[in-house]
Amino acid sequence: MSIGYMKATPTSYVMQFKGGKVVREGMGLSFFYWKPSTTLVRVPLSSADAPFVFNEATRDFQAVTMQGQLTYRVADARKVASLLDYSLGASGRYQSDDPESLPERLVQVAQVRARTVVQRLTLREVLVSAQTIEAEVLASLATAESIRALGVEVMAFSLLSVKPTPEMARALEAEAREGLQRQADEAIYARRNAAVEQERRIKESELATELAVQERQRQIREAKMAGDIAVEEQRSALMERWTQNEKQAADARAYALEKTLAPVRGVDWKTLMAASAGGGDPALNIALAFREMAENAHRIGELNVSPELLQSLVGAGGHKAPSPPAAKPPARER
Repeated sequence: MSIGYMKATPTSYVMQFKGGKVVREGMGLSFFYWKPSTTLVRVPLSSADAPFVFNEATRDFQAVTMQGQLTYRVADARKVASLLDYSLGASGRYQSDDPESLPERLVQVAQVRARTVVQRLTLREVLVSAQTIEAEVLASLATAESIRALGVEVMAFSLLSVKPTPEMARALEAEAREGLQRQADEAIYARRNAAVEQERRIKESELATELAVQERQRQIREAKMAGDIAVEEQRSALMERWTQNEKQAADARAYALEKTLAPVRGVDWKTLMAASAGGGDPALNIALAFREMAENAHRIGELNVSPELLQSLVGAGGHKAPSPPAAKPPARER
C-alpha cells in the first residue's frame, strides 16, 4: 500500500520531506502521505535520562567512581535533525543509530566537565562535595558549545554515588572509625571531668557553707561576749559608784564622829566615865576601883574581898555565884 498515515504524539516533532523540502512540520501532527516520495523525520521532545559511570582520578591521585544520570531534552528539533538522522523507515522505526548516540555524546561531554572539577579536589573533598560537583558540572554543560550546537538542553546532572577503591574505602573507614572512637573517648573524659568539676563545686559549696556557719557562730559568740563585757562594765561602773557612795558615807560618819569627839579629845577618860550617864552605877564604880587596884598592884601587899561584895557584883551581872569562903579582913595598905 503506497499511502501511509502519520499520527505523532504531542511530545514529538514531525517533519515531512518531499522532493528535498519540508512540506509539513510541527508537534503532534496527523496526516496521510505518499510513501514512495515522502521522508518522515520524528524528533522526541520529551525529557530523557542518560545514566553514566565515570572512573576518574582526584588531585591526590586516588581513583574514584562516580555514578549518576544526566537529564536532557531537545530544545531545537531542527538542529538535531540537521546533525543526526532521525528519519523513519517503512516500519516506523529509525533507520540509523543516531538517536541512540545522542545520550552517549552528552555523557561524554559531561564526563569531560566532571573530570575537570574532580581533578581540582582531593579524594576526601570529592567524597563530601557531591552537590558542589553537580552544580559546577551543570553550569559548565549549560554553556558548552557542543551541546548548544546539537540543540539540546541539559536539565540536570545528578550524582547517585561517589566511591573510592575498596582498599581506600577500608582505609578511610578505619580512619573515620578511629576518629569516632577518639571522639567517644574524649566525650567520656569530658563527662568524667564534668563530674569531677561538679563534685569539686559541691565540695567548695559545702566548705563555703561551713565557713559561713562558723563565721556566723563566731559573730554570735563575739556578740555574746560583747554583751557580757557590756554587762561587766556596767557592773564595774555600779561597783565603782557604790564604792564611792560607801566611801562618801564613811567619810561623812568619820567627819561626824570626829566633830563629836573633838570637844572631849583632851579630857581624861575617868572624867568622861564619871560624867557619863552610867557614872553613878555602883558596880561600874567598883569595877573602876578594881582597875585602879590592878594598876597599883605592885603597891598592894594583900587584898581581902568580902563575900557580900562578890555576891553583889555577880548579882549585878545576872549570875549567881556560890558563896565564897570567908575572906580575910582587908589588908592595910602600906
